[in-house]
Amino acid sequence: MAGEIQAVAGSGCHIHSVPGCGFPAPGLHSFKFPPIFTIGGHSFTKPMLLALICAGLVVAFFWTAFARPKLVPRGAQNLGELGILFVRDQILRPMMGKNGDGYLPFLVSLFFFIWVMNVMEIIPLAQFPAMSRIAFPVALMLMVYLTYTVVGIRHMGLGGYFANMVPKGVPGPILLILAPVEVAQYLIVRPFTLAVRLFANMFAGHILIAVFTFATWYLFSIGVDLLFSATSFVFVIALTAFELLIQALQAYIFTILTAQYIGGSLEAGH
Repeated sequence: MAGEIQAVAGSGCHIHSVPGCGFPAPGLHSFKFPPIFTIGGHSFTKPMLLALICAGLVVAFFWTAFARPKLVPRGAQNLGELGILFVRDQILRPMMGKNGDGYLPFLVSLFFFIWVMNVMEIIPLAQFPAMSRIAFPVALMLMVYLTYTVVGIRHMGLGGYFANMVPKGVPGPILLILAPVEVAQYLIVRPFTLAVRLFANMFAGHILIAVFTFATWYLFSIGVDLLFSATSFVFVIALTAFELLIQALQAYIFTILTAQYIGGSLEAGH
């Protein structure tokens, strides 16, 4: 985002310059990045780099926190334990019960990876939420989808897994209509909404912050009353604070839905 503002600013583009040169509205181009390098026809871009950095940060933090655990936690270990307890008590246990404790490392990794990826939107130099690129939410969704599908088939068998999708005790004529809907919910609607919800929220949030950031510069550059530029800047601050909440909330929603889906596969097997 900062690079785009500098490029537009350097071109002298504002309302009083060349004809047809107006407000540089953010759009899909704000989510496209030139390759950092290319190997064998495959490009490595900024969002990919951010994903690797975020994964490394999560691994490094928990490695540092628990490499030498102490009976009385302090520092990184204390923060790490608080994070794990939050995921266990606020996400895993309500959705899966104690029987799901074996999935705690998976859910902890999922929650903190998504959260850190989202937070990159407000970090200087990064300034981009990689989850606003649909490929990243889809990759996580596929991992979650395969997990709860394998768990369900392992507990119920292939036939039992599909039979469990259909409500019991429903009259035959209604079942003919309801069965395809329920099967579609499990196989299509759940994974689709899981990925799109995360993508759409981060995409929309980034667009909003970009709009008011560009507007702050633009209104200042055309020499109108500074009140308009200052008002836009206040919106940037307010939206950034709101986005901090959304970033954490989307990580929470994605993880709690994952726990619910896996928990449903576990419960149905008993």
